[in-house]
Amino acid sequence: MMHGVDPDDPGAFMHIFANLMAMVPWFWLTVWSLAFVVVGAWIGHRRGQVWQGAAWGAVLGPVGWWFAWRMRPLPPPLPHPAYDRRKE
Repeated sequence: MMHGVDPDDPGAFMHIFANLMAMVPWFWLTVWSLAFVVVGAWIGHRRGQVWQGAAWGAVLGPVGWWFAWRMRPLPPPLPHPAYDRRKE
């Protein structure tokens, strides 16, 4: 982290910060985050609220799955009224 960095240099902070960010496994963090969103969306789909489930999964990860699972299922849509010829 401090290898090759002069602490008295004005750009030392950015150099150290860049070294720290290079150590983060960005690919796997992105994969896990997308998995949390997909599972949350699937749970939300089972409850009739895909976007809300995906949002819970994105914000809270696996904890959000519990919130998505606890959502009340949406009631089925009401049937469309049939066309009544007697009203003509």
